[in-house]
Amino acid sequence: MSHLSGYRIMWVMVMFDLPVLTKAQRKRANDFRLFLKDQGFQMAQLSVYMKHVSGKDGVSAVCAKVEGAIPPGGIVDVLQFTDKQYENIICFRNRERQEPRENPGQLALF
Repeated sequence: MSHLSGYRIMWVMVMFDLPVLTKAQRKRANDFRLFLKDQGFQMAQLSVYMKHVSGKDGVSAVCAKVEGAIPPGGIVDVLQFTDKQYENIICFRNRERQEPRENPGQLALF
């Protein structure tokens, strides 16, 4: 088993802007959100979801599943970055800078 470092552990971020003008479009957008949650993603914002994975292979597997679930229309972007890069995210809530987020422990991966 290889050592899991902050440079091998990855994050996947899915950002989307889906059409919601009709009832059917709203249902597809909501179904996509539910799919992401079922896949272990955490909501960062209404249309931004993040997931912690164990490496590049995990990113590829997650991307393939997301690709298969994308509804017609709209925009879906998938970003990937290392755990070390995630440590440097600066967050503001109500114009106040927040303390750095604590990354999940390695046991959360399995």
